[in-house]
Amino acid sequence: MLWDVLPTGKQPGGAPLNVAVHLRNFGQEALLISRVGHDDLGTELLAFVQSKGLSTRYIQRGETHLTGVVKANVSDSHEVTYKIVQPVAWDYIQYEDALGPLVESAEAFVFGSLAARSGATRETLYRLLQRAAFKVFDVNLRAPHYSRSVVTYLLRQANLVKLNHHELAEIMGWFGASPDEETALHWLADRFGLQAVCVTKGADGAVLWTGGQLHRSPGIAVQLQDTIGSGDAFLAALLKGWLAGQPPAEALAFACAAGSLVATYQGATPAISEADVLALAASIA
Repeated sequence: MLWDVLPTGKQPGGAPLNVAVHLRNFGQEALLISRVGHDDLGTELLAFVQSKGLSTRYIQRGETHLTGVVKANVSDSHEVTYKIVQPVAWDYIQYEDALGPLVESAEAFVFGSLAARSGATRETLYRLLQRAAFKVFDVNLRAPHYSRSVVTYLLRQANLVKLNHHELAEIMGWFGASPDEETALHWLADRFGLQAVCVTKGADGAVLWTGGQLHRSPGIAVQLQDTIGSGDAFLAALLKGWLAGQPPAEALAFACAAGSLVATYQGATPAISEADVLALAASIA
């Protein structure tokens, strides 16, 4: 969890935080494991989390490193780029005894590759992965903050993987395998023993491989503000449907609508509801 610094000012962000906020928006319980500094930015971030109805109980505060900051370049509204400051507080998330049972009892444990960029947080993440029942890998590759070996390890740990089409092409290139989405999703599921693989494609919607079938959902044309947080809202919506046992095609369509709706706002965590997403989907249908 961190601050996205934009030309218009700073906004709370970080993929796990955004996913948690949108899960809460959709009526789900979510808890965050992270770390902020003992500084004004950390205090502000904790206040934001509480304002969204989320607990700060498992968010640590550190004395030696500042709260995370990312400088976002939004000159291309379709493809935001980021300069991620290092090291910061969330690079030093400590393993605590309370975290193991917490993760063990959760319906899903959501994590990304950025959490593995530093040794301290990577060690905590790896320990928690051994306790989780259902592991959701939100790939989220941000150069130069990942390595092929770590991402491969995280793929092996996962049950459900969500990535974008650029990340799919890169990862398939590592293994010399076809980037064709139908072939690639099936290949990834078989190679890593995954229950599901989902690829977001921006304005072109998304595809989901699960149960030996490929499901597609088209993009929804909207008045674009920025794409920050769209993928995170997508993942939150997909998880809501998945955990409720919704048919994959329905869960995917709802997720695409959620991602599109967030793109009509500035920032990653607008106060949208399940009803808002369904209304957008219905208007297109």
